[in-house]
Amino acid sequence: MICPEVSDFVAAVPAHGALAGLDLGTVTIGVAVSDVMRGVATPFETIRRKKFGLDAAALLALCERRHITGLVLGLPLNMDGSEGPRCQATRAFARNLEKLTPLPITYWDERLSTVAATRALLEADASRKRRAEVIDHVAAAYILQGALDRMRHMAAHP
Repeated sequence: MICPEVSDFVAAVPAHGALAGLDLGTVTIGVAVSDVMRGVATPFETIRRKKFGLDAAALLALCERRHITGLVLGLPLNMDGSEGPRCQATRAFARNLEKLTPLPITYWDERLSTVAATRALLEADASRKRRAEVIDHVAAAYILQGALDRMRHMAAHP
């Protein structure tokens, strides 16, 4: 089920349980997971994209192994807030995934998540090779952490 707003997503997921954040690229899917109390997003892995069926199978197997209760997809809005072709591709991915899983799915504005992830990796003195290996799932962690923080804020201020 696709939840257009985070408030709809909060109502659709169980009160506790890990969530996964996705940074959908054309070549890879960065995946981050939260703890069951949804306090911290942790970079998890990067899935090399092949075709939708194989990508979805890998993603859903990961969700099964990690007992994921909901998915947060990074929505690559333009800097002016408008939606371009990458947003359309993300929404199409979500619609196709929705047909394969009962997991609630929502979107989170991912503007500048890759920039923030790159900065963090540079500050950690990661080599260029290492940054290339982990950038997608580190960006996914930024996406998921933003959603987790919003969810926590909503719970504290209903």
